[in-house]
Amino acid sequence: MKEHGERMKGRRIGFLGGGSMAGALIRGLLHSSTVTADQIQASDVKEERRAELERVYGIKATDDNEALVRWADVVVISVKPQIVDRVLGSIAAGLGEGDLVVSVAAGVPIEAIEARLPSSARVIRSMPNTAAIALAGATAIAPGSHATREDVEVARALFEAVGRCVVLDESLLDAVTGLSGSGPAYVMLMIEALADGGVKVGLGRDTALLLAAQTVYGAAKLQLETGEHPGRLKDMVTSPGGTAIAGLHTLEAGGLRRTLIDAVEAAATRSAELGEQMAKKLKR
Repeated sequence: MKEHGERMKGRRIGFLGGGSMAGALIRGLLHSSTVTADQIQASDVKEERRAELERVYGIKATDDNEALVRWADVVVISVKPQIVDRVLGSIAAGLGEGDLVVSVAAGVPIEAIEARLPSSARVIRSMPNTAAIALAGATAIAPGSHATREDVEVARALFEAVGRCVVLDESLLDAVTGLSGSGPAYVMLMIEALADGGVKVGLGRDTALLLAAQTVYGAAKLQLETGEHPGRLKDMVTSPGGTAIAGLHTLEAGGLRRTLIDAVEAAATRSAELGEQMAKKLKR
């Protein structure tokens, strides 16, 4: 993370909206020593949330969006998509030359963001997931028309403080939403089902849930750290005539592989539909 600290040295990061994703990013930035608390400020309409942010993270919190934007040189749009239009309109005048705007607002296209900011605004759109709260997020970022290579590296440093980050074309963000954006829900369902299986064969609920969650975590960590194809790692567990192959046969018979592929496709399609609706709304 040392290179991230160098990249973010002297940066002033302002979070417009202090909800759970903003909190995860703030926590990750501080936990990884990417920045210090005096380099972060956040705004929120709720007084109790502002107090919590100041108490937990030692940062300054405000209800003045315009003042926050004038202070910051990296502005993170972390409000609900439904109010992005209103927020962008209120901050456009406060943006300085060279300021970077990073959006975590799901479904809001770069074009719609750029249209409400100064013509030279440097924008990066992101699609993080909820695992960022546990500093194990998966994020894709897409640069806007004026974003520089340095801007992309700053955004990478921001999101790699809470997990892993890839840089893609904006046209692929719906696919990312279907896979990693919605993926934690699929995995939670699998953990719950595995735990149910454990209970069925005699384990206590708490023990079954712990073993199921740790097994999923460990399997994912093994693949990420070894870089091996998951099929090869699967084969390492699968001995001839053994227990794993009996379980895998049941999963294949139940169509697990196809069902997961269909789930990603369905979520990506829905993401594209919602994005089109949001784009139409913002063009009014």
